[in-house]
Amino acid sequence: MASPTATNPAHAHFESFLQAQLCQDVLSSFQGLCEALGLEPGGGLPQYHKIKAQLNYWSAKSLWAKLDKRAGQPVYQQGRACAHTKCLVVGAGPCGLRAAVELALLGARVVLVEKRTKFSRHNVLHLWPFTIHDLRALGAKKFYGRFCTGTLDHISIRQLQLLLLKVALLLGVEVHWGVTFTGLQPPPKKGSGWRAQLQPSCPAQLANYEFDVLISAAGGKFVPEGFTVREMRGKLAIGITVNFVNGRTVEETQVPEISGVARIYNQSFFQSLLKATGIDLENIVYYKDDTHYFVMTAKKQCLLRLGVLRQDWPETDRLLGSANVVPEALQRFVRAAADFATHGKLGKLEFARDAHGRPDISAFDFTSMMRAESSARVQEKHGARLLLGLVGDCLVEPFWPLGTGVARGFLAAFDAAWMVKRWAEGAGPLEVLAERESLYQLLSQTSPENMHRNVAQYGLDPTTRYPTLNLRAVTPNQVQDLYDVVAKEPVRRNSDKIDGGKPATGAAGTQEELLRWCQEQTAGYPGVHVTDLSSSWADGRALCALVHRLRPGLLEPSELQGLGALEATAWAIKMAEHELGITPVLSAKVVVAGSDPLGLIAYLSHFHSIFKNVPPNPGGLEGPTSQGFPGTSSAVLFLGKLQRTLQRTRAQENGEDTGGKKPRLEVEANSPSVEEPPAPDCGVPPTPPSQNQEAGAGDLCALCGEHLYILERLCAEGRFFHRNCFRCHTCEAMLWQGGYGQHPEDGHFYCLQHLPQTGHKEDGTDPGPESQDLPTLAENSVPSGPSTSVIPQEATSPVPDPSQPTRRLIRLSSPERQQLSSLNLTPEPELEPPPKPPRSCAALARQALEGSFVGWGVPGQSPQVGVPMEEEEEQSPSSSDEEKEAEETVALDSDTEQALLTLAKNSGTMSKYPTWRRTLMRRAREEEMKRFCKAQAVQRRLNEIETALGELEAEGTKVELALRSQSASLEQQKSPWLEQWLQLVQKKNNLLAEEAELMLTVKELNLQEQQLQLDQELRGYMNQEGTLKTPADRQAEDQLLKKLVDVVNQRDELIRFQEERRLSELPSKPGAQG
Repeated sequence: MASPTATNPAHAHFESFLQAQLCQDVLSSFQGLCEALGLEPGGGLPQYHKIKAQLNYWSAKSLWAKLDKRAGQPVYQQGRACAHTKCLVVGAGPCGLRAAVELALLGARVVLVEKRTKFSRHNVLHLWPFTIHDLRALGAKKFYGRFCTGTLDHISIRQLQLLLLKVALLLGVEVHWGVTFTGLQPPPKKGSGWRAQLQPSCPAQLANYEFDVLISAAGGKFVPEGFTVREMRGKLAIGITVNFVNGRTVEETQVPEISGVARIYNQSFFQSLLKATGIDLENIVYYKDDTHYFVMTAKKQCLLRLGVLRQDWPETDRLLGSANVVPEALQRFVRAAADFATHGKLGKLEFARDAHGRPDISAFDFTSMMRAESSARVQEKHGARLLLGLVGDCLVEPFWPLGTGVARGFLAAFDAAWMVKRWAEGAGPLEVLAERESLYQLLSQTSPENMHRNVAQYGLDPTTRYPTLNLRAVTPNQVQDLYDVVAKEPVRRNSDKIDGGKPATGAAGTQEELLRWCQEQTAGYPGVHVTDLSSSWADGRALCALVHRLRPGLLEPSELQGLGALEATAWAIKMAEHELGITPVLSAKVVVAGSDPLGLIAYLSHFHSIFKNVPPNPGGLEGPTSQGFPGTSSAVLFLGKLQRTLQRTRAQENGEDTGGKKPRLEVEANSPSVEEPPAPDCGVPPTPPSQNQEAGAGDLCALCGEHLYILERLCAEGRFFHRNCFRCHTCEAMLWQGGYGQHPEDGHFYCLQHLPQTGHKEDGTDPGPESQDLPTLAENSVPSGPSTSVIPQEATSPVPDPSQPTRRLIRLSSPERQQLSSLNLTPEPELEPPPKPPRSCAALARQALEGSFVGWGVPGQSPQVGVPMEEEEEQSPSSSDEEKEAEETVALDSDTEQALLTLAKNSGTMSKYPTWRRTLMRRAREEEMKRFCKAQAVQRRLNEIETALGELEAEGTKVELALRSQSASLEQQKSPWLEQWLQLVQKKNNLLAEEAELMLTVKELNLQEQQLQLDQELRGYMNQEGTLKTPADRQAEDQLLKKLVDVVNQRDELIRFQEERRLSELPSKPGAQG
């Protein structure tokens, strides 16, 4: 009996259409399908209904059901919502195709032009949950059976384009290949419409196509005329992508993917990579799709040292140009990095080929990313209006480590289609633009956590996607300059311009305002009379009064008796730093001498910016209690206390004398120390800082000896440095509060990763990249993998350090073996085994939880090696979508879920329960991905802040030189230079405060990673039988437990600080609690 495809050509064309993996094959098979059915491609949504009606084929029914369900949503109005709208979409990338699909579902006529003739990008995109559900609803599994079958949710760009192209063609989108959009052609006269300027010459039907909506999705390098773009710049960042051939062998399927590992929280992995290969990276990701896809961020000096780059150029285009990159060295570089990250288990790595037949490997610069200031515009000429919208990279260039490109690109495509629907409904141009800009403000803030949880309800209507939505956040008056009437005077708005930057809050305003605030805060204190911002502070009493006003109880006025001006000023500066988070920019000697009034103004303006909302205190001493004020629980303050705690702990470990009784402020400080320091004698008077703290007046850097301008000063350990000089002596990484230490023997500063132990400097640190003899990349060298895996393996359990003595092999004689085999090793029911040594509460809880899940396939003994999940899923790729979706919607309590995740990683028999195992492992990978994305977002923002601070310091130097060159005193100066100076000081304070907040996040990520690693190591020991443990095992287990307790306590202190700050920010109005 002949198959249906043999008797019906349309069926054969449809099967070819479904299975086509090349762009030309998709187009030719669809053309053949339309010819077999007697239809013309590109007929809009009516074409889809004709194909569905004429193609009575069993293989297509499931696809028709999905597309009908999507098209039947009320928002599309049965394809009549935009029935009279003509659209042109530029670019057949994922976002352009997704926008075209939505516009076709709305009933619009859609023409898409693409300059390329094939899809060749193998790079892999991370998918958010809603994008997975959205693509499944469009029939993704029908077109691509392997869609989201791995441990991580991703898809290659090429496969995503192919499946969206197929959907677009079925829905009647007219597609033209090899056509480049070069600009707009305005209507020449009244009654005509807008056209496109296209190259090369195209058919008359396309050249004469008049449209009233243009959606640009042509990439970041092409933005239509009229749109302004803002650059977001950070430090130099060099990304490298590479694709290797995926042979889909059993060995390849068993290699786990890497959702992302970042130096910011896992420095040990990258130190091992550097030692083994000489490669210095910031992060690395590995996805397994059509290819083995790796993406990493490399350091420039490493690329130069390994010969990947020929020469160092300041211009990034020239630095990463083809003439400056050595292809062979770059190939050796990525091979070595990939081998190390996967333990060499991928075998011989063969490069996939790009569109030109070359190895698919590229180095790119993502130092700066572009973002359009507006997402839409309207142009009008001769009465013909044109709505222009941006989607994809030309709207916002994504930061690749975050994996937000396709997710936010799809959201922008939905928002653009919603804008077109509102346009077709007859809404006014300014109203449409205002709504679109209101949605655009939400785009950069979206994440899977802050969007609606029920992804099944997502649709074109923005209210189904965004929980907190205000479509009137931008008013029509604010978007008047986005409405251009050609050949007429453009309409300009008079006020309310959309500000792309973050407004500076708490600016000190004018010099008179700062002086007035200081006078109000110090009023009523005996002997304090503030009349200016220089000489009035020389005796130290005014500064002590200001500190006492903001923190009563730290320093009593009676304690100032007998102290000189220098001692009182030094004590006030120290208190302000330790208890208020006010970092000094000048020394006590300079304040007393009155030699730097400009520095004093900068210092006092920091007080004002934080405590400006504190009400004045006419009574002076009888005023506020010791309760905190908004802004006092700053991250700067917490990091400073953490740094001092690390110093005390290190001094105690080294057996150093910490100076007897601790100062009063150290006792009152809430530090993340496990043990409370001893309480000091309250009668001990405050001691002035050491001479080392007063070394230098802040004019010279303590490291390089060069001049320090005020905005360049960074204070640490009582000395002043350039920010660029304050780096780790070993790895030259930037040092932050709470993350560095000073070696007492050599006096150098180190990051915690390279801080040497006292007396063991040579053995305790790893030499930096420039000082050690790093390996070079040989032609066929395969580096050994890391000693510890990058991510927790599904089916392996960490083993303890092999420090235990080797056991002697016992050889038995034949009679002994016979007697041993006859022994009854089964214990009698009434006999109880001897009790095991007591364990911690956490271990007991874990043991109880394991016992409660034994019936679910989770054993209480040591784990067994299970089948890798990738292999499982590839063996059964035909599982239904409904089963997959049901697995994703399993809801678990957070504590239970975390316990199950841990058990699933260490329990091979979970393979007997594939649904639970697949769900739990997927969630474990998602958590790893979230941590990686969070770390990369923090790293990117820290780089941007560092760049902004460098520019601000350069500008501040010019203003400072201009102010110092004027002969008049600062009190007499009314020039705008001083106002600009105060604004720069406030901007720096804001940036430093934000930087400290980000460093708290870094600390949190580091502690999470440490706890995860310690827990895995400790579990390896605790899973051993007590009778088999050696003394070395018990000692190592105790040490790991102590480290784990210390990490948990630090995390607890961090959470407590965040909660206290949250409570302090709550309004404290009378009756608020009721």
